[in-house]
Amino acid sequence: SSWYDRARDYWEKKDATVSGMLDGYDAVSAVDLEASLCFLDKVKTLPAYKGGSCRFNYALDCGAGIGRVTKGCLLHRFQQVDMVEPMERFCRSAPDFVASERLKDIFQQPLQEFSPSKKYDCIWLQWCILYLTDADLIDLLKRCSAALTDGGVICVKENIGELGFEIDKQDNSIMRTDKHYKQLFRQAGMRLLLDMRQPNFPKSLFPVNMYCLRPLDANPAGQPENAETT
Repeated sequence: SSWYDRARDYWEKKDATVSGMLDGYDAVSAVDLEASLCFLDKVKTLPAYKGGSCRFNYALDCGAGIGRVTKGCLLHRFQQVDMVEPMERFCRSAPDFVASERLKDIFQQPLQEFSPSKKYDCIWLQWCILYLTDADLIDLLKRCSAALTDGGVICVKENIGELGFEIDKQDNSIMRTDKHYKQLFRQAGMRLLLDMRQPNFPKSLFPVNMYCLRPLDANPAGQPENAETT
């Protein structure tokens, strides 16, 4: 069976609710969304490609589920949002849950097969790339990179393992270290612009990091190479 069957079977059993999306940890949703909004506000202040500020018009929410992040974060900062989500049930629930005509297209497709079209100012990947193999993750980042507008960014928000590489046999999710992720970002031709730890999560949960990436060839003139870390 394919590597991805286990994740699909795992999510088949989950309710199309916020609690289902967060595996029962719905109490962290507000704290998560608040930190993501703060992170995007920092991203907005970064120098954009060829001067000017980052445009915040069109975002893509990847592995979006029913649209928790679209509704609670992205639609508060972007004019329009598309979603991509592999599970048909979640895609069907999303329009009613998000309840906004600014949610445009919903693509039902696995991320490892998805090729976004070139129109996004921000592509948001949260709690979804932990299901991808290293090779598929690098390929996805390259495809996302090609789908960005000038000055566009990719934002990754993901669990971070402190002790090295681990695989959860329940759903084949991969726990990667901060160092491992940064290595994969480099291999995908991305530059790290900003790097932030999610604050105020319960100690029982894994640490979560947020990364803002831009293609290496999109460095504004005279901008330093090093990322700002908070």
